[in-house]
Amino acid sequence: MGFIDEIKARAKADRKTIVLPETEDERTYKAAEAVLKEGIADLILVGSEEEVAKNKGTYDISGAVIVDPAKNEKTESYIAKLVELRQKKGMTEEQARELLLNNYLYYGVMMVKMGDADGMVSGACHSTADTLRPCLQILKTKPGTKLVSAFFLMVVPDCDMGANGTFIFGDAGLEQNPDPEKLANIAISSADSFRILTGKEPIVAMLSHSTKGSAKHADVDKVVEATKIAHELAPELKLDGELQLDAAIVPEVGASKAPGSEVAGHANVLIFPDLDAGNIGYKLVQRLGKAEAYGPLTQGIAAPVNDLSRGCSAEDIVGVVAITAVQAQAM
Repeated sequence: MGFIDEIKARAKADRKTIVLPETEDERTYKAAEAVLKEGIADLILVGSEEEVAKNKGTYDISGAVIVDPAKNEKTESYIAKLVELRQKKGMTEEQARELLLNNYLYYGVMMVKMGDADGMVSGACHSTADTLRPCLQILKTKPGTKLVSAFFLMVVPDCDMGANGTFIFGDAGLEQNPDPEKLANIAISSADSFRILTGKEPIVAMLSHSTKGSAKHADVDKVVEATKIAHELAPELKLDGELQLDAAIVPEVGASKAPGSEVAGHANVLIFPDLDAGNIGYKLVQRLGKAEAYGPLTQGIAAPVNDLSRGCSAEDIVGVVAITAVQAQAM
């Protein structure tokens, strides 16, 4: 059984309700049909019945709940709650009403906030900023977490490194140039995400172009400082740095470049020093290594809301729905 099949099996065992707000996109309906047929999750599609009927084509989504913001009896309570949450920013009832009736991403996040759904998946036709903005405004960060970050779950075929080819790459989707404290928090959140999604022990490498002082530069100093902070915040974690990529995942290279490290050569959670490195790294592995790349998945939000690449397939959406359901179980 492959990794994503295991995730789907876990999702089926304790079904959660996931919102899909992008009802203008055909991929949403193709994915919804598959999710419902496989029993991965219960689904809510946000939109008018007329919109959904027009856009769904021949896909069978009869098991989904269609919620029309203009007709849903709970919309007024959502408006009141949004005004309460954003009143310090000057939001009026009229502004809240217009936002919720016309922006389905905000409406979907309010459904999660009010407990009418367990999570949301969006981003097939919206930017990461569009997906995350309502989350940060409405759901805010998880207790004990200082920032929201993003990761990719990478599944590399025929690979004996990482956790049988499974890795988390963080942050590869959100934080542009994290300072040492942010980088440490990304590492701790990513380790937690790895444990939740794989059930295995995270082994965290703080990546750099240097291994244990082999190069001198301010960029290396940042990773060294982040490693120190992460150890202070989570001393129980298997975490080490700074490590070059080969020293992090190739046992013989790790033994040579970082002798005595319990992480070197065995890492399954890779923390990149900035977004440039993370984004380039995941796309290299996806395109050249033919890896499955799920994400950018978010961590640190008070409830699971996940982003999609705008180039995603319907199958990618199915996988992210399953991952979101498993994250909801852990909540």
